[in-house]
Amino acid sequence: MYPVRSLLCTAALVLAAAGQPAVAGDPPAVGSPAPDFRLQDQHGKWHTLAEQKGKWVVLYFYPKDNTPGCTTQACEFRDNIFAFRDAGAVILGISVDDVKSHEAFAKEHSLPFTILADSTKETARRYGVLYRAMGVMEVARRDTFIIDPQGRIARHFEKVDPKGHSQFVLGELKALKAAAKG
Repeated sequence: MYPVRSLLCTAALVLAAAGQPAVAGDPPAVGSPAPDFRLQDQHGKWHTLAEQKGKWVVLYFYPKDNTPGCTTQACEFRDNIFAFRDAGAVILGISVDDVKSHEAFAKEHSLPFTILADSTKETARRYGVLYRAMGVMEVARRDTFIIDPQGRIARHFEKVDPKGHSQFVLGELKALKAAAKG
């Protein structure tokens, strides 16, 4: 079973999803420029969104490393990585956990994509996904953004169900690419 810490975090996240107040503003609107960021990945390397210009980006926010829903979501993206690569998309995961936590999470689940540490919570705030759980713990809401090659928000999915989400996003990505080709 899951360690006590994970169960407590999961309980906090359930409460957050049940309507706890956001601590961030509204998310960027579809069609608007995606907010840039500069964050470290699970290996300590720095990344910006601007570096991805010209590529489709699946940017998914998740609450906490090694919790059941977050693990399900990350592993489904992992299991579909070749389909996303074939579709010409880059997957970037973001939570407010630190680099060390991300390193362990990525290693334990063999994640073949970048997960970024937003320990200052500024990126989650700028994307409008920062929530306060149990009145004290700030986490990112489980939201996904598809960003087009010009750096604009093409789709935004709020409060997603981690089970099956990767396959759903892949379908939406393919539809967006087909529509862009005309």
